[in-house]
Amino acid sequence: MTVDLIKHAAEDADVAFAARVSTLGGEARFTEVSKKDSGLINFLMRDRHGSPFEHTSFTFYIEAPIFVAREFFRHRAGWSYNEESGRYKELSPVFYVPAKGRPLRQVGKPGAYRFKPGSAFQHFISQHAHKVAYKAAWFAYKAMLKVGIAREVSRNVLPVGIYTSFYATCNSRSLMHFLSLRTQDEKAKFPSFPQREIEAVAKGLEDDLALLMPETWKAFQNNGRVAP
Repeated sequence: MTVDLIKHAAEDADVAFAARVSTLGGEARFTEVSKKDSGLINFLMRDRHGSPFEHTSFTFYIEAPIFVAREFFRHRAGWSYNEESGRYKELSPVFYVPAKGRPLRQVGKPGAYRFKPGSAFQHFISQHAHKVAYKAAWFAYKAMLKVGIAREVSRNVLPVGIYTSFYATCNSRSLMHFLSLRTQDEKAKFPSFPQREIEAVAKGLEDDLALLMPETWKAFQNNGRVAP
């Protein structure tokens, strides 16, 4: 998976300034960043005053399998997306094959299940089946393109394991909501059961949040990883 931060306008001070306009009006623009900001940010997070966190922006470039992108695009509030198009460009033969360390056995009820490691034989079958299916699909795709069939038709045979790329723009509030659902963390107030592959992307996003907005991320952690 690829997660690259392309641009941002995101600092803890942005949250503090936005919040203080409630009591200072236009004077909030002239207040200096202070140690009180961490307490203010924690208060906003704890009591779920969320709008100040929306005055920030992150734009990410992401490469991931289509099945990851489709889960990602379920997040609409506070997110904007643009994805590469199989109608307008020929796709590249980059496919996702689960590594040997990827758990394969599902245990438990839907919505609350866990995964356990697969056997050596299961891993062999998984990798072999993925590779055989991908090769057949790619051959069919290229064969149709070669005889002049439109890209938007030829792409129909490609599986959800092929990689796509997209830009995703969000604010810190929508990002924290995403993280609360797409990561597992012992500090989380509410349990989440994300698919392993989208969690890998989510951790890349969270690294940037923690780096650029450390007080916001700390408050998110200390208040059960519940988005405000």
